[in-house]
Amino acid sequence: MCIYTLDLPPLPAVSLHNYRPNRRPRLWPEMVHVSYYRNYGKTFKKPRRPYEKERLDSELKLVGEYGLRCKRELWRVQYALSRIRNNARKLLTLDEKDPKRIFQGDALLKRMNQYGLLDESQNKLDYVLALTVENFLERRLQTLVFKAGMAKSIHHARVLIRQKHIRVGRQVVNVPSFMVRVDSQKHIDFSLSSPFGGGRPGRVKRKNQKAAAKKAAGGDGDEEDEE
Repeated sequence: MCIYTLDLPPLPAVSLHNYRPNRRPRLWPEMVHVSYYRNYGKTFKKPRRPYEKERLDSELKLVGEYGLRCKRELWRVQYALSRIRNNARKLLTLDEKDPKRIFQGDALLKRMNQYGLLDESQNKLDYVLALTVENFLERRLQTLVFKAGMAKSIHHARVLIRQKHIRVGRQVVNVPSFMVRVDSQKHIDFSLSSPFGGGRPGRVKRKNQKAAAKKAAGGDGDEEDEE
């Protein structure tokens, strides 16, 4: 009686990770999954009383005046303002010679001066508590483009920004809520590739130019035939 043996390759190791008795186990090892942790924070806060008439009227007025897309954009500004005022209020509780108040207070005031929210003469934390939502909305790129006369309306300014016709310095910005610094305000202009900034003409203008050139070429041919 002869017994034959076969030299078969060994089976791969069976992974028992997340093994279920009713499911067939995998014969191949699972790939290592690497994920990066991202810390998500609040960007806006909804009002506690959703149907307060006075608040609804004031919000609707600001949304129309500054060309906001929805009230969430307004709530985002209100949330940022509340955080800044809370930080200033906490610093005011400390002693004037406290190192924390001196360091963080100067940094906060410097940032407010950079964005044009406070003047250089307003170098006290008390002025931070007097800031309003309108002060922040006035520094948005959409508002500055309209006030510079580059757009026909506040809504036209938003369209120009979203369609990448506006640049701040050398960088094209397509975010209407972009907060413009005082140093960058004088560098707001049309993009070099935009039809408004001397770039390639738009679709309608190219079509009209092509039709005019074709008409002119046809007119020259008719004159030659008449001669």
